[in-house]
Amino acid sequence: MTKDENRTKALETENIGRLLLKYSLPAIVGVLVNTFYNVIDRIFIGHGVGAFAISGLAITFPIVILQGAFGMLIGVGASARISIVLGQKNKLWAEKILGNSIVLSLLFSALFIVLMLTFLDEILTLFGGTPNTIPYAKEYLLILIPGSVFTTLTYSFNNVMRATGYPTKAMNVMITGAIINTVLAPLFIFVFHWGIRGAAVATLISMTTTAVIVIMHFIKKSSFLHFRIENLRLEWQVVKSIVSIGMSPFSMNVAACLVNVILNNALLSHGGELAIGANGVVNSLAIVVIMSVVGLCQGMQPIVGYNYGAGNYDRMKQTLMLTIRVATVVTSVGFAVAMLFPRQIAMAFTTDRELVNIAIDGLRTAFVFMPIIGFQMVTSSFFQSIGKVKISIFLSLSRQVLFLIPMILMLPHFFGLKGVWMATPASDFLSATLTLSILLYNWKSIGK
Repeated sequence: MTKDENRTKALETENIGRLLLKYSLPAIVGVLVNTFYNVIDRIFIGHGVGAFAISGLAITFPIVILQGAFGMLIGVGASARISIVLGQKNKLWAEKILGNSIVLSLLFSALFIVLMLTFLDEILTLFGGTPNTIPYAKEYLLILIPGSVFTTLTYSFNNVMRATGYPTKAMNVMITGAIINTVLAPLFIFVFHWGIRGAAVATLISMTTTAVIVIMHFIKKSSFLHFRIENLRLEWQVVKSIVSIGMSPFSMNVAACLVNVILNNALLSHGGELAIGANGVVNSLAIVVIMSVVGLCQGMQPIVGYNYGAGNYDRMKQTLMLTIRVATVVTSVGFAVAMLFPRQIAMAFTTDRELVNIAIDGLRTAFVFMPIIGFQMVTSSFFQSIGKVKISIFLSLSRQVLFLIPMILMLPHFFGLKGVWMATPASDFLSATLTLSILLYNWKSIGK
C-alpha cells in the first residue's frame, strides 16, 4: 500500500478523536487565518482611516460573502464528493471531479467579476451604503473584485487538498497568506498612506500567492490526485455531483449575503451609519467563532464522507457526536468572550466612543444563544458530507432565511436598534430546535 493510500485508509481505522484533531486543527487554523484577512483589514482601517471607513468596509461584507460562496460551491462540493468516491476506492472518478472543479471555478469567477463591476454602484446603495461610506467601499472593491478568481481558487482547492490527505499542507498555505497580509496591510496603510486601498492590495497579493501554491500542488505528478488534460472537459454527471453537494454551503453563503443586506438597511434605519460600523465589530467576533466551527466541520467531512462511502455507519455517527461536543465548547467560549470583554473587543477596532458603545450593546445581545449554534452547524454539515443534499440545504437556510430575516424585519418595530441585535439569538434558538428535531427523526434511518 502506498503512502497516499495509507493517508485515506486511516480514515476508517485510526482513533476517531485523534483523526478529528488531525484533520480539524489544520482546517480550523486555515479558515481562521482566512477570516483574519477581513478582521485585520478592519482593525488597521479603523485606526488608520476612521469610523466611517469601518462602516464602508462593513457594507462590502455581503459581496465578500458572495465571493466566498462560489469558492465554497466548488470546494466543498468537490472535496465531499472526492471523499465519498475515495471511500469507494475510485481514484479515477476522483481525478475527474478534480479536473472539472478548476474549470467550474474559473467560469464562476468570470461571471462574478462581470456582474459585480457592471452594477457596483447600485449594489452598494442596495447594501446600505451612503454618500459617506460608498467611496470607501468602492475604493476597496475595485481592487478586490477583479482578483476574486484567486480567492475562488484558494477556497476551492484548499478544501480539496485537505480532503485528499494533506490537511497540514492546506493549513500552511493559509498561514502563508495570512502572514503576507498581516505584514503588507499596515505597511500600505500607515507607511505608504494608501488608506483602504492599501488593505485591498495586501489582501489581493496574499490571495494570489495562496492560489498559486494550491494549484501547483495539483499540477505536480507526485500528488495523490493531480490535474489531467482529459479531465478538464466538463461532464454533466461530474458537474452535477459537485454542485449538488456544494449547493448547501453556497445557498448558506448567498442567504448570508441577503441577510447582511437586510441587516445593514435595518441598522441604517434604526441606528445610522455608525450602527453599520458597530455590526462590523460584532461580526468580526462572530465570524471568528463561526469559522472555527466551519473548520471543525471541514475536518469532520472527509472522515464522515469516507466512512459513509465505505459503509462504516457506526464510526460515521461517532464522528458526528464527537464533533458536536467540540463545536459546543467552541461556541460557548465565544459567548463568554462577548459577555465578559465587549469593550476591549470594540476598542481593538476604534476609539470612537459612540461606535464603541453601540458595538458593546450589539455584542452582548447578539451572542446570547451562541453556545447552541455549533450543534446546528455541525449537523447541517453532516448531512452535506453524506450527500443528503435536500436536508442539508434546508438546515443551512433555516437559520438565516426561515428565521433570521423575518426577525430582522419584525423586532425593530417593537425594540428599535435593540431589536436588530435581538434577531440573531432568536433565530439561533429556533433553528437549533428545528435541527434537533430533524436529526432525531432521521437518526435510525441514516446508513440504511
